[in-house]
Amino acid sequence: MNTITITRKDEIVMRLVHYFITEENYAPIIVNGVKDEIWLENSDAKYKIVRINSNYIHNEEQFRTDLFKIYNVMRQIKRKTVSFTMNTLNIFLDVNENVKIEDEKHIKSIILKDVSKKETSKIEKYFPGIENKLLKDSEGFDLILNVTEDINKKNAKTNQIYEATFKPKKIIVTYLLMALCVIYFFISFIYSKGNMDTYSLFRLGAVASTAIQSGQLWRLLTGTFLHANLIHLLVNIYSLCVIGMQLENFLGKRKFFLIYITSAISGSLMSSLFNPLSVGASGAIFGLLGSILYFGYHYRLYLGTTLKTQIIPIILLNLFMGFMLSNIDNAAHIGGLIGGYLATMALGIPGKSSKTDEMNGYIVLVIYIAFLSIMLFR
Repeated sequence: MNTITITRKDEIVMRLVHYFITEENYAPIIVNGVKDEIWLENSDAKYKIVRINSNYIHNEEQFRTDLFKIYNVMRQIKRKTVSFTMNTLNIFLDVNENVKIEDEKHIKSIILKDVSKKETSKIEKYFPGIENKLLKDSEGFDLILNVTEDINKKNAKTNQIYEATFKPKKIIVTYLLMALCVIYFFISFIYSKGNMDTYSLFRLGAVASTAIQSGQLWRLLTGTFLHANLIHLLVNIYSLCVIGMQLENFLGKRKFFLIYITSAISGSLMSSLFNPLSVGASGAIFGLLGSILYFGYHYRLYLGTTLKTQIIPIILLNLFMGFMLSNIDNAAHIGGLIGGYLATMALGIPGKSSKTDEMNGYIVLVIYIAFLSIMLFR
């Protein structure tokens, strides 16, 4: 009968992994070619990577080689997660006492001999409270069972959030917004007798800076449902259908509606600063792009390369076209884009946003809307 020996280093690794996964929301990542190492990743944490190395570091040269390997892995993860900076906490469990461990740029290295209070205080400065949250009331096979059970519970909870976020749902708000645009267009067409000139658009509720400054605030919304011609309507309806259905499915009806309205208003405010009159849903649609940018960044590991190969290029391409072509209200696009991003930050992403993130989002969004309003009504 074979026996399994659990070493001191094994127990330290299990306790650390248990803490980082269950308390700090890290997830294991697979790094090819490594042995006796655990790599954990959390894209939203200050230290996006925690690496636990059980290998024996016997001299300075091996330590430098180890750092070189860490930098290579960091570069790969930065490309995958579209991260500009990446800090790593590098934990050694077995180092020759003659080897001098020093911090490098973006890499904090520490030696952990056990999980005593004296030793874990080395990590306390990076992860406050770790001393009280480490699993210490079991050892041996009981430790393995407890760690496995807790991690499985954590994974099950995370999977439930992912499933609730990405499973197909009934789309309602997007269709209602599309219907409002179509109905408003036909009413406008009949009212103007097919002559959708500037005067008619103004009478029908266009975003007109002078009228808004005189108190007709309702134009900030009505103008976003009004379109100048059939092509203008069809382009925006198609964009709203493609982007809106995805975002409503991810965030839910209430959040999606609030993001759309906030984006529409912020786009109209920005447009009014630069244009005497404008119409169309494109400012609100750009707000949905800003929203999906925020969502995609927080779920970038789950979405793979979608963020950098689809979402970001679409936003940049549309902004570029707005600057190059005439009769395109890029001010509304930029205003809506920022408004949608901040509104999503304030409302939060399922399973990703903290209360601090949401509060910061609300504060910045209020400041942003207030700034545009002050600039318009000064």
